[in-house]
Amino acid sequence: MEKIDELPSPSDSLQRSRFRRARSLHGPSPTTTFGPKACIQKNPASIMHVQDPLSQRLTWNKPPLSVLIIKKIHECSVVQPFMDLVTWLVQEKRMVVYVEVSTLEDEMIADDSGFQPIKQKLNTFKEGTEDLSGRIDFIICLGGDGTLLWASSLFQGSVPPVMAFHMGSLGFLTPFEFDNFKSQVNHVLEGHAALTLRSRLKCVITDAECDSHINSIEKPKKIQVLNEVVIDRGPSPYLCHLDLYLEGRHVTSVQGDGLIVSTPTGSTAYAVAAGASMVHPNVPAIMVTPICPHSLSFRPIVVPAGVEIKVMVSPESRGSAWVSLDGRNRQEIKVGDSVRITTSEFPIPSICKLDQISDWFDSLAECLHWNVRRPQRAFNNNEGANGRVKDDSDCSIEA
Repeated sequence: MEKIDELPSPSDSLQRSRFRRARSLHGPSPTTTFGPKACIQKNPASIMHVQDPLSQRLTWNKPPLSVLIIKKIHECSVVQPFMDLVTWLVQEKRMVVYVEVSTLEDEMIADDSGFQPIKQKLNTFKEGTEDLSGRIDFIICLGGDGTLLWASSLFQGSVPPVMAFHMGSLGFLTPFEFDNFKSQVNHVLEGHAALTLRSRLKCVITDAECDSHINSIEKPKKIQVLNEVVIDRGPSPYLCHLDLYLEGRHVTSVQGDGLIVSTPTGSTAYAVAAGASMVHPNVPAIMVTPICPHSLSFRPIVVPAGVEIKVMVSPESRGSAWVSLDGRNRQEIKVGDSVRITTSEFPIPSICKLDQISDWFDSLAECLHWNVRRPQRAFNNNEGANGRVKDDSDCSIEA
């Protein structure tokens, strides 16, 4: 008789369902549309919905008409370039320009009589009071890396393409120079640019008792983070005692000054100062880095982008901890409170000056002086391979 396979018992099915994953270890497939009009050019050679980073090129479904300008605050050297860029976009490119109200309150801009006709044509907004989703086609940042972090905070969903000009102090994330801004912006508006999809983290801060957002009875708010989530001891004199969970499993406890959970983009920020490896932004991963751990064996780790990380203030902790998201929204979390972190499906489409590889290594060399040292000199004609000076007896004479 033909053998018939036994049907799985209900208990077996229940056991397997408990361990069935709802997400891929490689993280969620990122959205390929950015704002109302921008998207990644379709590539028929892509496999498993993951494109070759070098094939990620910007294209426009429709010509972009609106642009958001983000200017570094309290920086006089950025004011004139800002006015030159806005004037050109309004008068020559006929674009709808959005700026923050606080930007136009700058004394040098407010007192410039020649800029007033342009100022009246600008659209303004205040952070937290207006939703810019669906209204912005394109973002231009003038300043340092902080302007890109600010742009990220303004868009908690899909983010329009971001072009960042280096006018700050470090400029790791701002590859463009302002000298020939017209040709560079035109190049992007025509759809001829490479994109680096910088993954973000989706974070939820929950209360120990009611599992809701801190100081709120509403549904926990999901906050998008571009660089890192930092949980530290704050003003407390005691060690920060945190429990670290991956996919619901307790993997270790952190005893030290705190913990950094960062994106690949954030790996070259606070994390690298704490000893983490520098990871290219196209690598799908999350970095977990302890801050001054009271252990000689606690090394930074890199985990798959799709895992859910939970950091909880340990019940055995002597004090509370403090959490900050990209250096903002700093708040206290008490014993039993936790931060849940996973990769967001809404990356930052950062426009490249050259390409994804060249821009990153150029930033490593120029901003961090990566692997800069005086080169070892070569042997001269009077030295042998073993370093000793040759004499006449070492030389053979051909017959």
